[in-house]
Amino acid sequence: MIPRAIETEFQTLLSEYPVVAVLGPRQAGKTTLARTLTEYNYINLENPENRFLASEDPVALFQRNPGKLILDEIQRVPELLSRIQEIVDNENTPGQFVITGSHQLQLRESISQSLAGRIGILTLLPFSIGELKSAGISFDQFSDYAFTGFLPRVYDQKLRPSTAYENYYRTYVERDVRMLVNLKNASLFEKFIKLLAGRTGQLLNISSLGNDVGVNGKTITHWLSIMEASHIIFRMSPYFENFGKRLTKSPKYYFTEPGLLSYLLDIESPKQILRDPLVGGIFENIIVMEFVKAFTNQGKRPKLYFMRDSNGNEIDILFKDSGKLTGVEIKSSSTFHPDFFGNINKLTKSGVPLQNRIVVYAGETLALSDGRLAINYCEVDQLLNGNL
Repeated sequence: MIPRAIETEFQTLLSEYPVVAVLGPRQAGKTTLARTLTEYNYINLENPENRFLASEDPVALFQRNPGKLILDEIQRVPELLSRIQEIVDNENTPGQFVITGSHQLQLRESISQSLAGRIGILTLLPFSIGELKSAGISFDQFSDYAFTGFLPRVYDQKLRPSTAYENYYRTYVERDVRMLVNLKNASLFEKFIKLLAGRTGQLLNISSLGNDVGVNGKTITHWLSIMEASHIIFRMSPYFENFGKRLTKSPKYYFTEPGLLSYLLDIESPKQILRDPLVGGIFENIIVMEFVKAFTNQGKRPKLYFMRDSNGNEIDILFKDSGKLTGVEIKSSSTFHPDFFGNINKLTKSGVPLQNRIVVYAGETLALSDGRLAINYCEVDQLLNGNL
């Protein structure tokens, strides 16, 4: 098993809270992480018998499974959280329950009602590049990462990526959306998600996408919210502070799993990515998710934004770390050029108070004399861990 970077924070939360929730997309490794706790009993609530008992006789469920307990896919029986509240209020034992789930919106609503103040929450995403490197797995080009993706099962079982992500889409993405909404036309949803893939990293116009799909904007907004809540996509909002310039209000969307993105774009090999017109967007998707994973693996919410002014000047990622505002520009090129900092320099001169200016690209890491950094895309986690 490939060690997960989130394990340190996971163990810390187990020592602090009676309940720890591990949320995240399907097949990201939540169950595997939870079951490293060998002293815990394990219940999978996808199992119909377990689900029936949890719904109809939760007292019997807990009597049959005394002691510390893992409840997998608890969104299938959210009413069980009220019973967990009773138990932890009576016993108040740190690390008493570990719960996992794939539907963030549904679970967070139930958690806020039943377990506020009693629960530590983690988001586990598929492997990061750093986690793969620690296990001796690396690729020479980012296109191989984009095509192979980061799902643990692809690596553990040495699956063919194209087949694996087609099955992932049919088995989990489409099924979960059907379960959460009244989806009558699967082909219409597939058209939507493929068109969304073609817009990755771009400002999203809801009306335009709705017209292309053949549904209204309200339906598009609803589908986006369900996909975001299921960790299929990640929404990046524009930076909200006013620096005296007219800024865009439209969000951008990225796919949590780049391998799924490649499948939706009908990419059949890593070489095809390098020739694809969307190569820049595919690379940007990988980098954005590397930043997201670096934060979530530390137990932090990824407060990532972008900025684009009325002149088209754009910073791909903005975030604050220790109170300092950092701007990141993303380039798929493997050869450094000073122009990579062009937009960052323009927006800094126009009043955006950047303390750190960084370019992430496919070449060698360079530290410039004025404090700017150009880093290789494989070192994003090192940057946020303070090792660069």
